Amino acid sequence: MTALYDADYARRYRSRDDELAAVDSYHALVKWIGDVCDRFTHPIDVLDLGCGTGRYFWGLRHVNTLTGLDASAPMLAEAAQPTHASDISARDVKLIRGDLQTHEFAAGSFDLVYSVGVLAEHVALTRALVERVARWLKPGGRFAFTTVDPRSPDVPKTMPRRVATALLPVAAGAVGDALHRRLMAGGMYGDERWIRLSLSGLFKIESLDRFQSDVHLHGRCVGIKT
Repeated sequence: MTALYDADYARRYRSRDDELAAVDSYHALVKWIGDVCDRFTHPIDVLDLGCGTGRYFWGLRHVNTLTGLDASAPMLAEAAQPTHASDISARDVKLIRGDLQTHEFAAGSFDLVYSVGVLAEHVALTRALVERVARWLKPGGRFAFTTVDPRSPDVPKTMPRRVATALLPVAAGAVGDALHRRLMAGGMYGDERWIRLSLSGLFKIESLDRFQSDVHLHGRCVGIKT
């Protein structure tokens, strides 16, 4: 997959960062990330999971250390000169190349792990991934992330998907669970039910809503490690 995110792609993606200055939903996501930071009462250590070009670095507040993890070296090269660089307040920024599904951090490394536009979009939101994030967080740490909701207008409305969506509200038990897993495509989409199931027992959901960006209808969640 990393071959898809070559130098040309990374440059185009970085150019898109500049264009987003005129997009209200982008600024709303930046504000959302900043508001999550404000929920802490002390300087925080933060991990951007799938940081890309560092599109949201400047929205963070009260940050001691900021770690950006991404599988693409060209994207990380762009993240070294992110949008709104002069507004980034983190004391220390470290960029690491690694696969978020296999890379390891020491337990209790971060106060906040966030991921925007990655989970249930480019990488499946799975229980195993949530368990990894939980290990990396300090007690009381937060996990803030977005997903692509399967009801997003850009999701292809195939006939099997239409039928499954219509049946889901009346399907119970194991049949309903299996139908729901199919609709979520194994975590490549994430509705409220999938998010709650993925976080259950590991995080208390602090906030969960739907958010319409310029591209998708998203699920948007903040969980507190239990």
